[in-house]
Amino acid sequence: MDKLSYHRHRFPSIVIHQAVWLYFRFALSYRDVEDMLAERGIDVSYETVRRWALKFGGIIARRLRRGRPRPDGRWHLDEVFVSINGRQLYVWRAVDSEGEVLDILVQARRDRKAALKLMRKLLKKQGRHSSYHRDRQARILQLCAARTRCCAAARHMSMANS
Repeated sequence: MDKLSYHRHRFPSIVIHQAVWLYFRFALSYRDVEDMLAERGIDVSYETVRRWALKFGGIIARRLRRGRPRPDGRWHLDEVFVSINGRQLYVWRAVDSEGEVLDILVQARRDRKAALKLMRKLLKKQGRHSSYHRDRQARILQLCAARTRCCAAARHMSMANS
């Protein structure tokens, strides 16, 4: 299933593996990989690198992902407003305790539905976790929003009684 066979290829297996590894590990273009190999005296066209990436890329990428450490069970959810192309958007970012970014969600609105969408996505992708933390500013905003709802309900009740 995950067995690589470089049989009937012109270049040695180490060259093919290194080219595909460079392409996937560092998100380089095919031409960048071609240039890096040319600096080492290996004359390979970018089209050959593309074919190698298509043929061997899935297996090598799976091996790279398998070799990465599993994220820690404690997550930190960070939320912030950013301006992208003049539009103000809301960014949700999940980071594990070691600083590894688990997922990012960019949306136009800041609401509970967005937070739940990110959490569902994380749970589906990462599996179970022991705990998660939200930044202090988000907690303050949440408390302010709850207080505003309570105050609005209290005002509504006092107006109904008079």
